[in-house]
Amino acid sequence: MKIPLKYSLRNFTARKLTTGITVTGIALVVFVFAAVLMMAYGVQKTLTATGSEENVLVARKSANGEISSIIPGDIQSIVSSLPNIAKTSDGKQIISCEPVVIINLEKQSGGLSNISVRGVSQQVQQLRPNIKIIEGRNFVQGRRELIVGESIANKFLGCQIGGKIKFAGDYWIVVGKFTTDGSGFDSEIWGDALQLLDAFARGNSVSSMTLKLANPSEYASFKLAFDTDKRLQQYEPEIETKFFAKQSELMAGFIRILGIFVTVIFSLGATIGAMITMYASVANRTVEIGTLRALGFRRRSILAAFLAESFLIALIGGIIGLALASLLQFVSISTLNFGSFTELAFNFALSPTIIISSLLFAVAMGFLGGFLPSVRAARMNILQALRAA
Repeated sequence: MKIPLKYSLRNFTARKLTTGITVTGIALVVFVFAAVLMMAYGVQKTLTATGSEENVLVARKSANGEISSIIPGDIQSIVSSLPNIAKTSDGKQIISCEPVVIINLEKQSGGLSNISVRGVSQQVQQLRPNIKIIEGRNFVQGRRELIVGESIANKFLGCQIGGKIKFAGDYWIVVGKFTTDGSGFDSEIWGDALQLLDAFARGNSVSSMTLKLANPSEYASFKLAFDTDKRLQQYEPEIETKFFAKQSELMAGFIRILGIFVTVIFSLGATIGAMITMYASVANRTVEIGTLRALGFRRRSILAAFLAESFLIALIGGIIGLALASLLQFVSISTLNFGSFTELAFNFALSPTIIISSLLFAVAMGFLGGFLPSVRAARMNILQALRAA
């Protein structure tokens, strides 16, 4: 004979103070757990959105990122001669040979941070059509002018329209602010590639080459031609989205490991709180349990009823914690990207996987906290329970 669910629901509201404290503890732990996963996913989502499935990025194999990659002029010419590269209406290849350097800028709030400065070619608009100038104008080729991503425009000194940024022994004028709808490019500064190469005395050696394929399905054919040329053995082509997604792995992994470790420690306190609540519930309902057993309810029914109550407490706490964490989606933060050692702004991001993982985590705390008290209730002697009256 099973105990009706309303029995557990009635007892759930009988001890409002202890139950409320336990629900709050579980909610806070789930909030931290979900926030950590949302932070890691936000980093991945931002960097993955940086690229395009239609573009291929070429960099040196041994390089950890664009900063440590070097592609000399003769290699650029060889790559440009490969098939399957898209062209504009006037027959020009859609390729951007891009030097990427790191400069130090002072934050308006104080302190220095590393910022990526990317030199781009005239073909960048065809490669990245999602770029939009939202204030000012685009830089002019051949001039030492810059456009800044919206994520850093108002956070660093000199990054406002008309401001001047000094690096490589010269002042560069900020003429525009751009957005790429939340990608990693929003945390960069862009200028003319040739001017950047000249300023840093890099000759014609760039950090990476980004090219657009005539058709995304032709990547395998392009890669085969690339790998067949022995002069390109030290370099590697990769779909742009995959390249930037790899840049997020180290940082996202670190956030997950550190965050989950801290969360597990916090969860011990929440689990102990749930256990105390359920033990108190068993102690206060000793006569009830004896009566239920005398009426013919089996031990497993008693066990199931108390576990259901513990699960309910944990689930409510999990839902509250997840609801609070979902509000973080409106928060944007910036930190150092381990892949490029530069400033990266991103938003917390929620996904179905995070929702499921957070609720399962809450239910797990409810099970661990309620199992032993439930076993105690189920194994209680009928006569001893009734005598407690």
